[in-house]
Amino acid sequence: MMELNSLRQFLVVARLEHLSRAADELRVAQPSLSRTIARLESELGAPLFDRSGRLRLNDAGRLFRDYVERSLGELEAGRRAVAEATSEGLGAVRLASETFLTLTGPLAAYKQAHPAVEIALHWTPADEMSRRLRAQDVDLCVASQPIQAEGLASARLFDEPVGLGVPLDHPLAGRASVSVDELADQPFITARPGHWIRRLLDRLLAARGRTPRIVCESDEPASIAELIGAGLGVGLVPAFARRGATRVPGVWIAVDSPDCRRTVTLYWGADSPLPAAARLMRTTIVGWDWAAGAPGKDAPALPDPA
Repeated sequence: MMELNSLRQFLVVARLEHLSRAADELRVAQPSLSRTIARLESELGAPLFDRSGRLRLNDAGRLFRDYVERSLGELEAGRRAVAEATSEGLGAVRLASETFLTLTGPLAAYKQAHPAVEIALHWTPADEMSRRLRAQDVDLCVASQPIQAEGLASARLFDEPVGLGVPLDHPLAGRASVSVDELADQPFITARPGHWIRRLLDRLLAARGRTPRIVCESDEPASIAELIGAGLGVGLVPAFARRGATRVPGVWIAVDSPDCRRTVTLYWGADSPLPAAARLMRTTIVGWDWAAGAPGKDAPALPDPA
């Protein structure tokens, strides 16, 4: 009989594809975790990982992972439904995003309107979002790059240009626009691999057969902005950031390419009903007037009634 804890441990090993890191995250001994995986494989009658060299999830493991995620997600949804039905409050909502700077306005408005709701925010790269939604580990995800996965519903929030941020004394500072070719030899301060702005930079230059010259990687938007302003490099900056607290203390220059844009989209599971608190947050985010930075008068229709 498979135990829920064993299945949860399997999902961590499947995500990390590394036993010692999984053991550290789970705070269990690695030999114990190895035995747990071996028992699962024995019960299933098939190996779940390839062990030649680095640990890799095999075809059977990927198939099993998808079923486990859905099963544990349904159990979690059931637990939350019972908690919601037997309590007077709206409960909690869990939101994942690549950045929360974009969302501070609607999040503040939501919290003011529903102060009793517990809001849990999870920084999550886009390639992890579909897995977390399928597992019902989070209720909603906001991504600045497309998520290609089945079983998701979505609502586009806004689309905007991404420009080049340079210091005030940079040779390009007086330009109205720059070409992608002119970016190739610039020293870039950017995010780590996987972040939407790094993927955009890599994709723009890869189309020209080039790779970016990166002098600094950071997960902190404020640090990226300050380093650009200090003259240590240049960086891609979304138009939205020009109005925010982390705006670059320098010059924003348009990039002459139709591909240098981002589309911010809200995602949720299409096949599972959202809790009441999550439905209210979805309405708040989808109905937000992003240009004005205020609640919108008319929220667009949503693809599903849940």
